[in-house]
Amino acid sequence: MSEATQAWVAVGVRAVLGAHTQAQDAGRTDDVVALYVPDGVLELPGVDPIEGHDALREAFKGWAPTQPQLHLVTNTVLTSWTDEEATAVSDVALLLRGESGWAVQVVGRYDDTLRRHGGEWRLRRRKTTYQA
Repeated sequence: MSEATQAWVAVGVRAVLGAHTQAQDAGRTDDVVALYVPDGVLELPGVDPIEGHDALREAFKGWAPTQPQLHLVTNTVLTSWTDEEATAVSDVALLLRGESGWAVQVVGRYDDTLRRHGGEWRLRRRKTTYQA
């Protein structure tokens, strides 16, 4: 695979991850769900996998922010890629703004699998792990 293809895939992957983060932090549930393929899966510790647009919509609707929040997604590394599928790993920190300012609530990692769907990169699977 050429360096140009790798760069094209990396830009597409990062665009999806950034759009997901901004939509989730703004409480735009439908925008978040649109970033998953129709049978996309979200895995979180201690929760059964959430699969498909309807289940994802219900979950993200329930997690809509009630106070300002900010997911900081960083150190994204593309771990494998083709023209049609890619995997990436990213570090994430969730900050909430309370009366005394911003505070880190959780630190974790995203292991993402993305697939081309309808000509666009979309999340196929996101596995979230938390770090103590």
